[in-house]
Amino acid sequence: MKKSLLLVAVLVLSQLNALKAQVLFNAPDTVCVGQSVSLTSNLLNANSYYWGFCSGDLNNAPTASNLGSNTAFHGPSAIDIVRDFDGNYYGFVVNHNTDEFIRLNYGSSLNNTPTLTNFGNMTNGLAHHPLSIFPVYDTVAAKWFIFVSGDTSVCRIDFLSSLSNPAPNIANFGNLGHIFKMPKGLFIAKDPLNSQWFGYCVNRASNELIRMDFSYNISNTPVVNNLGNPGGVLAGPTDMAGIYDNGAWTMYVTNYTSNNLAFLHMGRTLDTLTPGGQPGRDFLFRIIQPSSVTLTRDCGNIFAYVTDSGTSQLVRVSGPSAAVFTDSVDYSVIGGMNYPVSISSVLRDHDDVTALVLNSGDSSITQVNIDHCTNSSIPSFTEVAPPTYTYNAPGVYNVYFVVNQGEPNMQVECKEITVLPIPNIILTPNTLICQGDTLHLYAVSNTADSFVWSPGYALDTVYNYHDSVRVFPAISTNYHVTLYYPFGCIVDTTIVVSVSQVVADAGPDHTIADGATATLGGPGTTVDGSYAYSWGPTQYISDSTSPYTTAAPPFNYTYVLTVTEMNDGLMCQAHDTVVINVNCADIYLPNAFAPGSGNPGADRFGILNQQIINLNYFRVFDRWGQLMFQTTDPTAFWDGTYNGTDQPVGVYVWEVDGFCTNGKPVNKHGNVTLIR
Repeated sequence: MKKSLLLVAVLVLSQLNALKAQVLFNAPDTVCVGQSVSLTSNLLNANSYYWGFCSGDLNNAPTASNLGSNTAFHGPSAIDIVRDFDGNYYGFVVNHNTDEFIRLNYGSSLNNTPTLTNFGNMTNGLAHHPLSIFPVYDTVAAKWFIFVSGDTSVCRIDFLSSLSNPAPNIANFGNLGHIFKMPKGLFIAKDPLNSQWFGYCVNRASNELIRMDFSYNISNTPVVNNLGNPGGVLAGPTDMAGIYDNGAWTMYVTNYTSNNLAFLHMGRTLDTLTPGGQPGRDFLFRIIQPSSVTLTRDCGNIFAYVTDSGTSQLVRVSGPSAAVFTDSVDYSVIGGMNYPVSISSVLRDHDDVTALVLNSGDSSITQVNIDHCTNSSIPSFTEVAPPTYTYNAPGVYNVYFVVNQGEPNMQVECKEITVLPIPNIILTPNTLICQGDTLHLYAVSNTADSFVWSPGYALDTVYNYHDSVRVFPAISTNYHVTLYYPFGCIVDTTIVVSVSQVVADAGPDHTIADGATATLGGPGTTVDGSYAYSWGPTQYISDSTSPYTTAAPPFNYTYVLTVTEMNDGLMCQAHDTVVINVNCADIYLPNAFAPGSGNPGADRFGILNQQIINLNYFRVFDRWGQLMFQTTDPTAFWDGTYNGTDQPVGVYVWEVDGFCTNGKPVNKHGNVTLIR
C-alpha cells in the first residue's frame, strides 16, 4: 500500500523484521508440469489460514483499464484506497481546484462501481488546494484517520471506528511554524522502537523534508521540524513513500525536476533529525517527470511503482530489500493513463492485487490489476494442511500464504515455484497382452536420476529401480513409473497394460448313460460376438463352433473348448477340457414310436445303446404274445410291420439280452407304445 506497508495488517511495525525472517511454510523451489506439489505450514495453531496456489505475482506485468472520468472530480490531485475491517473497500480523492474531499465506497470488491460521498471542504476545515492524502489506522484507539496536505497546511479527518462514518470530524493544523510550502508525499507511522507517532512530507516549493512529531497520540497537534534537504537529493519532490525493512526506515522520493527516484535513510527510528540522502536514480531513463510513488512488500521483495506525469507511463522498481534494486521495468502507457498525478496503495485481496491511478489529464481513474492465474488444479485452500495440487503449464507461480487474516498477529508469506516442462521421456506405449504373457516396460530419459515402478503386483522387483522392468499381470493394470530429476522435477507417468480376459469354460465333467446326450459349456466362458469358439474333436458333437453344444459319444470321450479373441492384430486363446464318461449298465429304448412319421428319431423302434458288443436277442411281441420282430444286431430297428403289414396302434412287449463292451451282461424287458 502507499506510504505504509502494513496498514491493512494493522501497522504492527515492531514485528515486521521477525515476520519477514520467519519461514511460515515449506514448499519446493522447482517442480514439473503435472507434478504433485505439497506445502506444509510451520504454524499449526493459527486462528485462520489462507493458501493461494496461483496468486497474483508482482513480478508479472499488470493489466489495466480506464474506469472513465467522473464529474465529481475537479482538478483531482491525490487518491488512496484501503480495506476497512468490515471487509469493504474505500477510496479517497481530493480535488485541488475546488477544495473537496470525496469518499468512494466500493463495497466488498474493488471491481464494483463505487458510490460517491462528497464531503466538500468540510466547513473550510480541509487544507486549501489539497495535494496529498494518507489514511492510517490507530490500533490502540481503534480509529481511522485520513491526513490531507494542501498548499500551506495539513489537516486530519477523524472517521473514528469505521470509514463508512457519514459525518467525520476534521482538525486543520494550519501552517505550523510557517514551514509547509506545498507539502506532498504524506507519510504517517508509529515508530516500532519508541511507540511514538511521526509524520513526514516533502515541500515541493522549497525542496525540504518536514517532520511532524505527534508524540504518543496521533490525535495530538504535531510539533514540526524542517530537516532541510538531506544530502541535497530533493529536487522538485512530487511524492514520498516509506518502508520499514531490515530494522531501518527508508523513504522513496520522486523528483520531478531531476527526473529520478531518490532515497532518504532515516535509520532505526523515525525519531531522527539527521536522515541521510542517497542520490536519485532514473533506472536507465525509465523515470521521467515522476509524479507519484507507492511501495509494497511481496514475495520477499520490495516493489515500488512510479507514475510519470509527462509520459503517462508506469514504472516498476524492485529488489530484495529497500536498499538493493535488481530490476526495473517500464510498462509504458497502460489503462489509458493520462497525465497521472497520484497512485494509490497496492492492495492485495488474497490472490488479486489492485492499485488505482488518478489521471489529471481527463479526471479519470485507471485500475491496475495483477490477477491470479488459473493454472493450478485447485485455486486456494483455507485449512492448515492443504491438499496436494498440480500446475498444468510451465511458468513461475506465486504461492501466497496468510495466517490470522485481519488480526494483530497476522502474518503473510509468499514463495515463487518454478514449473518446468516435463522432460523428454520415451515410454512403452499402452499395450494389450494375452493373459499369461510377460511384457517389458521401459521409461527412457537421459536426465533422470532414478526410477521407481509401482505397483508391485506381477512385477519383477529385481528391476524395480531401473529404467525397464518385466511385468506379467493376469488382469489389466496401470503401472506407474516415477522419474526423479536432479533439478527437483518428479514425473509420475502411467503405462496401461490391458490383459485380454479370454476365458474358456467347457463345463463340468459328465457321466452319462450309454446312448444319452451331454450338454457342454460352462457359465465362465467369455461370450461376445468378437470371439471365436471351437470344440475338438468334432465327432459325436452337435455344433463345434458354439460356446454351448451337445455331445453323445459312444464311449468315454474328452473334448477341448478353445476361445479365440482377435484385437488389434493380437490373437489370444484360452482352453478348457471336459470329460464325458459313458456308463453301459442298462438297456435304453424309447417308450413310444410312430412308424411312417418321417422323423428319423421316432419312426423306428430300437436299442439306443452304442456299447452293446454282443446281442443274444432283441424281440418284440404283441399283446397276445405273437413275435413281431427279433434280431441279434444291436443296430437293427423294428419298423412297426409284421410280414409287410402295418401293425395296429397299441402296446407291445420287448425283451433284450446281451453284453456291453466292458463284458457286463444286460437283460431287460419292457413296453413300447406304437402310435400313428
